[in-house]
Amino acid sequence: MSAEKLETPTTHDVKEEAEKIPATQGGIDAAEDKEKSVVAEASGGQAEGELNPKKASEGSITIGEALEAAVLTAGNKPVEWSDAAAIQAAEVRATGRTNIMPGGVAASAQSAATLNARATSDDDKTTLADVLTGASSKLPSDKPATRKDAEGVTGAEMRNDPHLTTYPTGVAASVAAAARINQAK
Repeated sequence: MSAEKLETPTTHDVKEEAEKIPATQGGIDAAEDKEKSVVAEASGGQAEGELNPKKASEGSITIGEALEAAVLTAGNKPVEWSDAAAIQAAEVRATGRTNIMPGGVAASAQSAATLNARATSDDDKTTLADVLTGASSKLPSDKPATRKDAEGVTGAEMRNDPHLTTYPTGVAASVAAAARINQAK
């Protein structure tokens, strides 16, 4: 890519475009259609209704958002092997890649689980909040959580837990809750 392409992003004057359409013309539906087209233009020229791989679909809870929700419910929990496995399964399902990304959420979780296994004090352990804060922005792509995603994440967490269970408010529970909410829509 040339330096010129990077320095000149495409911009749209939303205010100017909004002034061209009177508020009374076409009612609310016309205003909503105009808003959607402006959003589509601002999202890199994607057609209306086309999914942005980074944002996923509007109104649905994505896997990345479900991982961030685990911070609220179990953020103080030290990262264990079962958590790292569940996070890896979630990242693989969100991105569609079969391997984990260096420096990604799953790699951070595996590193934290390894360090926590060696730590002697709970104060020295890395928590889920340390690993999962901002998870959706760390994923190169994201998608709405589905029942199959929840089953895969739950299975990974259970297989890597010594008692073959999941943490009640952990990673698998957050992805499962997101899938249930998405399914109800």
